[in-house]
Formats: sequence, C-alpha cells, structure tokens
Amino acid sequence: MNIIDKIEAEQLKEAPIDFNVGDSVKVHTLVKEGEKERVQLFQGLVIGMSGSSVNKSFTVRKISYGEGVERVFAFHSPRIQKVEVVTRGKVRRAKLNYLRDRIGKRALLVKPAKKK
Repeated sequence: MNIIDKIEAEQLKEAPIDFNVGDSVKVHTLVKEGEKERVQLFQGLVIGMSGSSVNKSFTVRKISYGEGVERVFAFHSPRIQKVEVVTRGKVRRAKLNYLRDRIGKRALLVKPAKKK
C-alpha cells in the first residue's frame, strides 16, 4: 500500500450510505455562515453517480419554483451529515440525464421500487 492509498483510506467515512440512482433523497449538509453553522436540507432525485473510493460523488436534482436545480455532492465529504432515502426508485439507466429535458411533474417521474 503506497502513501496515497493510506491517505485516501483515512478520508473514507465509516458507514456507507445506502442509496442508488432513481431514489428520492434528503441530503443534510452543514452550511457555515460567518461564525454560525446550521444544517440545510436539499431534497431531490439522484440522477447520477460517478467516481470511486474517495472521489465518489452523486448528483441530486430538484425543481424549485419551476426551475431545475442540480447539486453535486461528494460521498465522503465531512459537510454531509446524513442522507435519508425518501422513496426508492426503479430505473434502467445509470445516468438519468433525460430528465433534464422534462418539465413539471414529469421531470421527477420514476417508477417506485418493489418493497422487500
């Protein structure tokens, strides 16, 4: 194991977050404003994941006031406090970029996954 692998292993979070593309999630992020810190929610649909190990990230999309908003989060960022899965979705694609062209309710339409 070289030095880079050791440093990356230290940066990984212990508990893996269990969600996938097509799931609706609430991401609790720590926001620093001046000297104060607070938790801010970003709720939307996971439209893609990329990278591996420390470089792993996921993209969440939501519709806010009729405008599409996307945000990319690093999986192992210390700013992410937790990720809650609201609903699980069943999709047949790894990246849901086709949702960007849709408007209104259809922009977040994904089949619900069967409960286990």
